[in-house]
Amino acid sequence: MSKPIVFSGAQPSGELTIGNYMGALRQWVQLQDEFDCIYCIVDLHAITVRQDAQQLRKATLDTLALYLACGIDPEKSTIFVQSHVPEHTQLSWVLNCYTYFGELSRMTQFKDKSSRYAENINAGLFSYPVLMAADILLYQTIRCRSVKTRSSIWN
Repeated sequence: MSKPIVFSGAQPSGELTIGNYMGALRQWVQLQDEFDCIYCIVDLHAITVRQDAQQLRKATLDTLALYLACGIDPEKSTIFVQSHVPEHTQLSWVLNCYTYFGELSRMTQFKDKSSRYAENINAGLFSYPVLMAADILLYQTIRCRSVKTRSSIWN
């Protein structure tokens, strides 16, 4: 019988803080022996606020390097870039078609980011929690961990 699946993701900042390491990445390394771990660089989540495309590509590669440098082992875990797996957006679209506007408007992720980025309130930001749900459901995970989570979907 296979091990339970854990899905974890981080936006590609390309920068490691002590909080990122202590709060998530160190635990991700430890989880590799107990679970089938899927670690994702969630670049689709990152573009819900404006990004310079060239900088985002660089940050994505830098984030991958950080995952590896912190001890995430590609022999033990699956590591990928979210936008390279079309099923994330496909399932997100289906879920969007079944998600009510009122439910999304109450999500903390939207409230938080729309207040901080008032000039960039877009549909992607509004449906951010739906993409998060798609990330989780695709892999039938039993646990989800992120570097920074303030969204209602994790509660």
